[in-house]
Amino acid sequence: MILVYSRKRSNRLEYMLSLFLGRLLKAQWELTHKWDDYSGYSGPKISYGEADPEGKGISLPSQGFLMERGVSEFIPQMTGESELPGLFPSGARGYDLGFDILSAGFYLVSRYEEYLPHSRDQHGRFRASASFAYKHGFIDKAVVNRYALLLRELLLKKFPSYSLPAPAFSFIPTYDVDVAYAYKGRSLLRNFFGMLRSIGQRDLKSLKHRLKVLSGRDKDPYDTYDFQLELYRKSGIKAFYFFLLGDYGPYDHNLAYFARELFLLIKTLGDYAYVGIHPSYASNEEEGMLKTEISRLAGIMKENVYFSRQHYLRISFPDTCQKLLKHNILYDFSLGFAEQPGFRAGICSPFPFYDLASEKETPLILVPLTVMDGSLRDYMGLSPAAATRLSLNLMKEAEEVGGCFVTLWHNDSLSEQGSWRGWRKAYKIIYNEAVTRHKRNYDPLYQA
Repeated sequence: MILVYSRKRSNRLEYMLSLFLGRLLKAQWELTHKWDDYSGYSGPKISYGEADPEGKGISLPSQGFLMERGVSEFIPQMTGESELPGLFPSGARGYDLGFDILSAGFYLVSRYEEYLPHSRDQHGRFRASASFAYKHGFIDKAVVNRYALLLRELLLKKFPSYSLPAPAFSFIPTYDVDVAYAYKGRSLLRNFFGMLRSIGQRDLKSLKHRLKVLSGRDKDPYDTYDFQLELYRKSGIKAFYFFLLGDYGPYDHNLAYFARELFLLIKTLGDYAYVGIHPSYASNEEEGMLKTEISRLAGIMKENVYFSRQHYLRISFPDTCQKLLKHNILYDFSLGFAEQPGFRAGICSPFPFYDLASEKETPLILVPLTVMDGSLRDYMGLSPAAATRLSLNLMKEAEEVGGCFVTLWHNDSLSEQGSWRGWRKAYKIIYNEAVTRHKRNYDPLYQA
């Protein structure tokens, strides 16, 4: 067991000790405010905020951030520490590190900066370019995981007889089903207007394809589910599917939630994968819509819904998380930037949401997104080959820290249609490479 001494206690401090020592390093730990208990303990120990005069334990400086409450407008200072960004630097002597590693981690994972006033994009989202990590050039680094590994290194060096398990890499493939089928399952009216649009644009190829699909002579272009299930059968890694079940609107274009084709698809995929709700764009504005959409999915699945990812990644702190908790969602997969792959919270392991509004850890587990198809093609304008290279680099970062590599793909982006031509091959390369590195029989969500 690791004994931690701190003169003061706080929810923030206990949360970070639980994250670093418990969740990331898989260690048993205990916090004490009695120096006599600390000094008399012969096992591995850490003193936070007070240097150990005998040097028998690890001494970590405190800048007081974890003892505060609420939020205030400030930008943390930063220095380099073993090639890591050292937020909350300290010039105090007698410590094993030159920065407050616990405060640095908390600032990033709590999304402190997203509680402060900030400009939003056209969809009301916090911009990647506004983030501290992006501005300081480490959005592609899982620095919080690296902080934990730095603590591990210090502990094993100071206490060589103490053992800690090496972190394990894992892979979670996820899919958002925004539009289940291009033509199949749509109402007669929607298909009629679709055909009129093709005629008006003189797109006879699209018109013929639609008619072939509707007559059963051709496969719907968005029906790529057999390909996805084949990947599962070969890898044994269960994917997560998030279904949009909102009413039709400007940004919500899926089949009607009561369409037989959508019902059968959800039931079929639910036999091989985890299924969650994809809260509609409109649910962010309309009170009660989230409850309705969750009820629709629960009714189809005949079971409770525990998984969620926001449509358009429209997660806002703390409102979105508080709303999900209200409706008994236990895991949310929205923590990523639409325009930039990488590590929005500086971490690539599932972790509990800490609500700065109430200053407490919550039961909601946030599963950080690493890379999304639309980020690579639509926002960054990458070719499939360039997107593959970038994704493999992010995967390597997650592997080096024993984290979790989470991909978000859409069924239509695997269609090999139009501008998505060549992307199925790219995804297959990324997927297969992640599978080879994934630790078998390891469930990162259970570990969280």
